Amino acid sequence: MADGKLASQTLQRFAELEELAQEIMEDKQQIVELDKKRNTNREALRALKREDRSGAIKEPSSTKSWVCFGNMFIKLPSTNVQAMLQQDQRNLDEEISRLRKDLKPKVSKLHELEGLPEVKGFDLTALTQDDFRI
Repeated sequence: MADGKLASQTLQRFAELEELAQEIMEDKQQIVELDKKRNTNREALRALKREDRSGAIKEPSSTKSWVCFGNMFIKLPSTNVQAMLQQDQRNLDEEISRLRKDLKPKVSKLHELEGLPEVKGFDLTALTQDDFRI
């Protein structure tokens, strides 16, 4: 009986370990996909800021740009497109930050389940602008 219970506990532990590893891989893949989208938005924002021959930046308020929503293209004022892209950038930054923050405890838990020693310095956070002002 003890062997059956031990085997059951071992299988349960491996299942938990595999599930956690799968979550970590999915989160990492989602971060990569969101980062690709963020880079595409950055390229689009840069393209909207056109320069004329003298190097001065043109005002996009009078121009219109084509935007793709799903499978249709719509022509909108460039200022509206820029505002939408900037808002999307903020949303993407927040989502990526949230995923990265949630990833740290999952990786720590995975190391714990694998019986590996705690990774030193893994829970460090980057300095913010407020930290530099002190």
